[in-house]
Amino acid sequence: MAKVADILYKGVTAGLGVATLWFGANLAFNITRGISWHYAHDQETERKEETTQKS
Repeated sequence: MAKVADILYKGVTAGLGVATLWFGANLAFNITRGISWHYAHDQETERKEETTQKS
């Protein structure tokens, strides 16, 4: 019985480790994507403001 519990514990621990890495990678990816979206959106807004000021 102790052997089964040991294997179960190691499996759960490994699963939590993988989940932590997965969520950490997704967080980093989404933050990077969000920053790049905001950067592109700000440039587009600046271009629109420049064209309306020239008119």
